[in-house]
Amino acid sequence: MRRTQKDNEDSHRGITRRTLMMGGAMSAMVVALGARLRYLQIDQADEFKLLAEENRISVRLLPPRRGIIFDRNGKVIAGNEQNYRVVVTREDAGDVDLVMKRLASLIPMTPEELEDATAAVKKHSAFVPVIVKDRISWEDFSKIAINAPALPGVVPEMGLSRQYPRDTDFAHSVGYVGPVSDRDLEGEEAPDPVLRLPKFQIGKIGVERWMESTLRGSAGTKRIEVNHVGRVMRELERHEGEAGADIRLTIDADVQNFAQARLGEESAAAVVMDVRNGDIICIASSPSFDPNLFVRGISQKDYSALTEHDHRPLANKSVSGAYPPGSTFKMVTALAALEAGAIKPGHAVRCPGYMEFGGRRFHCHSRGGHGTVNLAQSLEKSCDVYYYDICQKVGIEKMAEMGRLFGLGQRHDLPMSAIAEGIMPNRAWKMERHKQEWRIGDTINASIGQGYVLASPLQLAVMTSRIATGKAVVPRLVRMIGTEEQPIAEAEDLGLSPDNLAMVRRGMSDVMNAERGTARSARIADPALTMAGKTGTSQVRNITAAERARGVISNDQLPWERRDHALFVGYAPYDNPRYAISVVVEHGGGGSTVAAPIARDILLRALSDGLPPLSAYPASQRGRIETMLKQLPLRDPETGAAPARGKA
Repeated sequence: MRRTQKDNEDSHRGITRRTLMMGGAMSAMVVALGARLRYLQIDQADEFKLLAEENRISVRLLPPRRGIIFDRNGKVIAGNEQNYRVVVTREDAGDVDLVMKRLASLIPMTPEELEDATAAVKKHSAFVPVIVKDRISWEDFSKIAINAPALPGVVPEMGLSRQYPRDTDFAHSVGYVGPVSDRDLEGEEAPDPVLRLPKFQIGKIGVERWMESTLRGSAGTKRIEVNHVGRVMRELERHEGEAGADIRLTIDADVQNFAQARLGEESAAAVVMDVRNGDIICIASSPSFDPNLFVRGISQKDYSALTEHDHRPLANKSVSGAYPPGSTFKMVTALAALEAGAIKPGHAVRCPGYMEFGGRRFHCHSRGGHGTVNLAQSLEKSCDVYYYDICQKVGIEKMAEMGRLFGLGQRHDLPMSAIAEGIMPNRAWKMERHKQEWRIGDTINASIGQGYVLASPLQLAVMTSRIATGKAVVPRLVRMIGTEEQPIAEAEDLGLSPDNLAMVRRGMSDVMNAERGTARSARIADPALTMAGKTGTSQVRNITAAERARGVISNDQLPWERRDHALFVGYAPYDNPRYAISVVVEHGGGGSTVAAPIARDILLRALSDGLPPLSAYPASQRGRIETMLKQLPLRDPETGAAPARGKA
């Protein structure tokens, strides 16, 4: 069948289309190939030239800048400082032993440091830069740079290192950083690659540890040119990582410094809380230590001095210390009895100096007794017999319930290490812990904060804040993360009778201000700052009947470790509470003579814009107080600089 003219034209058009499409595709491939050739031969010519000359490109991690920690007023308490250091990359070094020996001939390195540094280089992956010497001088930095041709794989560089400008003031609360250990990596399914960098430092205790992920940030990268002998020729590309977030705490650095100075070398702790919102203004533990020692690598001598010290400077007593609260617990017993209806507001008890029960005599601290006392007087004079009486009427279960309502026997959620839960015992607790039935003697001991009852200074400050406000104040340590203000937990009403709370507060006021108040000598004389409080003295040894018969040995005649703990809790101003405080002095003796004066001074510092005003003290004490304040080793409030050694 002959093809028509139309068929021929249609066929021609189809062939032309296919030809054009194939030609277009081939042209596109030619253009793409040409572009690729141009990229390889022209745009990347320099890089391939480097490779041809036996140079190579290396990609390395850039540690992120660690977030800075500030106090509530913006003063730096944990920052970063620039320092010069030396890093060695094994695959560039070749003969590691030879290179390290050459390095040791240029900069100061002890035989031990040289051995440890060489071992570290050999231990890690060949391509990982290892810091072999930190905090070198500019002169040593220059020596290494000048001798670079003879030191393949050795690079002097500038980095950041953690610094604590207020050293001992925040050692326990803020903590410190240290090199990542195998233990730190345990349980990490996919650890951050930056943690694999030798000598990379992370938080070990305190805020540094518990807010590590917030403070660390994320690593960056850099591409560098390295020649055939391992010398870094230039940096080709850099992508900065994300810096860690800055954190602002609720602590006032100046109040914290005053508290640390006021505690001195006592084995003690102090906590100040803002009763309005739970902000922790001060959380001090004494004696303290310099966290910078751990950052730079603490010597065995310095570490042994800390671990062997009988006052345990490494322990954070403010949150991890658990002590019998002694008479500071009496407000809990009183409120438990009042709220349960076990006693009436006018309930009175005659105190002959002891109470007998079950063939055993439970003594009051006053050997001759206090006579007949009501609730307010029992607090004012710290009469034990009053609480021996009312605890039997209310029972341990109601007492324990009230203690937990006031924050005892529970762990408060703060970004700090080793926070103690304390013990607020009841029948079930004793059976579970000791497999024994609860006895009435246990209740009597618990009524005055002895026996099984244990509380930390933090818990006692929370308890006092709740007594002062009648609300479930929750402690808070972090004020801001970055620019974001952290939420304040709403303090719910405790649901207690205002009249019952007022009775207890009045008794606490009498402790400080009444003529026979146990802490009258530590009162605040300024009517606008009147203080309410409660002293406590908790025994750490048993007093035998024979010793009582011949006279109880005074604390100052006993070895330090056998003396009573001295405690005090309080708040001010009495009519419009702002701050609550707790102070515990281990083996300090009497709460009224040792802990109460310390608490008053710290509380006045928190309430004042500067040193406590002498006008707030009783006139007879002002000369002595003025001398004491001048001798305190306080930092400069503007610069934070420590006082000159040997001077106040």
